[in-house]
Amino acid sequence: MRDDIIALTRKLPSNPGKYAPDKYKENNDGSYRAFEKHKYRIVYRILENEIRILRVRHTKMEPLPY
Repeated sequence: MRDDIIALTRKLPSNPGKYAPDKYKENNDGSYRAFEKHKYRIVYRILENEIRILRVRHTKMEPLPY
């Protein structure tokens, strides 16, 4: 499970817009994106020169506003 999530995040630089914008982010300009794998939700942000992984949480947890 961990290796699958890491493999997906390593592929992000080649296609950072692959996943949908994060529906839980208020005032999202499209740079905050999210995907789910193995009941974990991974949230990342696309910046000019980097991609930051912001949050990894189990989908059973309530999302915190940010």
